[in-house]
This record gives sequence, structure tokens and C-alpha cells, in this order.
Amino acid sequence: MIERSLNDNRQVNTSNRVAAFLAHNWIWIFVVLFGLYVWIPFLAPVFMAAGFPLPGAIIQTVYSTQCHQMPDRSFFLFGPRLTYSLPEIQAAWQNTMDMTVLRQFVGNPEMGWKVAWSDRMVSMYTSTWVFGLLWWMFSRKVRPLPLWGLILFWLPMAVDGGSHFISDLLGGMDSGFRYDNAWLAALTGQALPTWFYSGNALGSFNSDMRLLTGLLFGIGLVWFAFPILDQSFRSAAQPRPPVILPLQPYQSHYPSPSLPQKSSPQNPTSSPNQPSKET
Repeated sequence: MIERSLNDNRQVNTSNRVAAFLAHNWIWIFVVLFGLYVWIPFLAPVFMAAGFPLPGAIIQTVYSTQCHQMPDRSFFLFGPRLTYSLPEIQAAWQNTMDMTVLRQFVGNPEMGWKVAWSDRMVSMYTSTWVFGLLWWMFSRKVRPLPLWGLILFWLPMAVDGGSHFISDLLGGMDSGFRYDNAWLAALTGQALPTWFYSGNALGSFNSDMRLLTGLLFGIGLVWFAFPILDQSFRSAAQPRPPVILPLQPYQSHYPSPSLPQKSSPQNPTSSPNQPSKET
């Protein structure tokens, strides 16, 4: 019984230490682990440019499960420009509109090498990582974001991403209503340059909206979720009391000596063979 109590107390102490460690260090665990997830896609073009195509291709393949990786909506490193238009990608790769073929283009020495996920994903996750650090620095001065605030921060991405999806589905990547944005040109009276309305190059309306909505996504996620995480870790770090088992009455393992039993007195009775006295 005592051994069981000691074992239970050891488990409680271990749980308390783990909870206290997480309460004080969870933000740094996030910075390291999520930081690796965020910055590894940038190593793909680094490996390609350094002459190590295999690790670059592995990174591209792994992150292709989480992103469309369309080259006209991605960044290129170690080349003359950060982004390229769809006709430029088709000229360098294949003249096709098949997205499953276009997404396989990872770059070349003349154009540079593609980051392993799209510009929207870069904006979403790098902003989450950066604002996570900023939240930790100023958390005592910032009130938590309510759920309706999170919805407002994420709504622009839902509208922008949803309209892009419908445009590509109905009109194709090079002729949908989100490719030329003729509706925006009509609203603004063609006040801006033509390149701003059409295509996905850096600085265009489509590119700006993907980067802006990704930025809002990261801010909203950190502002809403990180206070909840911090409070959860701090609550779990409250020390648990040690286990105290109730005392049980002592029971000997040896048999107790048997005591002689006293015979109960019996009333004398006449023997059946004894003759009865007559009065």
C-alpha cells in the first residue's frame, strides 16, 4: 500500500514538472517546430541553386500535399524576378492549362527556383510565426480576440480564395473573372495600370489580395488562439496535490491463537432411566 502511494506521488510530481515546463516554454516549442515547418519550403530553391536537386525535389514533393504550388502564384528565388506570368511559365515549361502539369514546374537556372508553396501559403504561415513572436512580447497589453473577430479576419480569405476557385473552375486559369478582373477595372474606371488588374504577378490585384488575406489570417489566428493556449497550459501547470491513501486497519498474516470456549451451563434433567420421585 505504501509502495503504491509512493508510485502515484512520483507520477504526480512528473506531471507537475512537465506541465510547468510547457506553461513557461510552449511559445519556444512553437517557434522552433512551427518555424521549421514554415521555413523549410524556402530551402527547396536553395538546394536547387546549390546543385543538390534531390533534397530540393523531396521538399517540393512533401509540400505538394498541402499546396497547389501553381508556379504563376508562387515565388522564385535566385532569378531575375520573384514572380512570372502564366504565359512565361508555359513558354519555359509546357504550353498547357493542365494544373497537374503546370504545378510540376520548379524553375530553371534562367528563371530561378520555386519556393515549395504558393505566395498565399507563404503569407499565411510566415505571418502566423512572426505574429506569434510579437504576441508573446506584448501579450500582457493585448486583450484576447473574440470569435466574431476571428471570423472577420478570416472572411476576406474565404471570399478571395473562394472567388479564385470558382473563376478557375468556370473560366479557366487564363480567362476567368478573377484573371482579368474586368469588374474591378470597371469599378475604378481603369484608373490603374493594366498590369494591376490582370494576371498574378507581384504587385497585381490578385497577388496583393493573396498576400493581404494571408496576413490577416495569421494575425487573426494568433490573436484568437494563443491566449487560449497560454491559459490552458497555465491551468494545467497548477500543482496537483500528492496522493494520500486512507489508512487501513492492520491485519496480521499469522493466525491468532484459538481461545478455549466456555461451555454454557445446562439445567440438570432427569435421566430417562432414573425413576421419578413421588410426592
